[in-house]
Amino acid sequence: MGKLTVLALRAVLVVLVAGSVFVQTVMVPLLAADLEGLNADYAYVRTPFLAIVVLGVVAVQVVLVCVWRLVTMVRRGTVFSDAAFRYVHVVIGAVVAAAVLMFALAVLLAPGEAVAPGVVLLICGASVAILGVALVVLVLRMLLAQAVARDVEAARMRAELNEVI
Repeated sequence: MGKLTVLALRAVLVVLVAGSVFVQTVMVPLLAADLEGLNADYAYVRTPFLAIVVLGVVAVQVVLVCVWRLVTMVRRGTVFSDAAFRYVHVVIGAVVAAAVLMFALAVLLAPGEAVAPGVVLLICGASVAILGVALVVLVLRMLLAQAVARDVEAARMRAELNEVI
């Protein structure tokens, strides 16, 4: 990966982290204030909804930090090592957690008439899509495992060849 690509990706990651911190510090309190005026029938939704939003943003931040670490490993040329798996596993876990949070949001909004049934269905669809992202990352993890195994095998063969020469 070239220096310009790494720099561009890091710039995007910085903007996304700054945006997520803005959401946590400014938008969530504003949302909480807006939800204060909810009808008494829907007041039970306020606290779980805010918790789901905050935890969802935390899941995104965890993924961003792990991607930053993986980009650092790519820049150093150490991404094809066992250390990279730790970050990939955390990314998979955070994405699955985000999917569970999205489904929890659908369950929270399903009873009553707070939102239309179609909206609940769309949220469930988004949860399935997020799980799809987790599966894609899992496939990429398997590709990383194959690359690491081949790198180890190549190093072993080079060592044997050096002994012969």
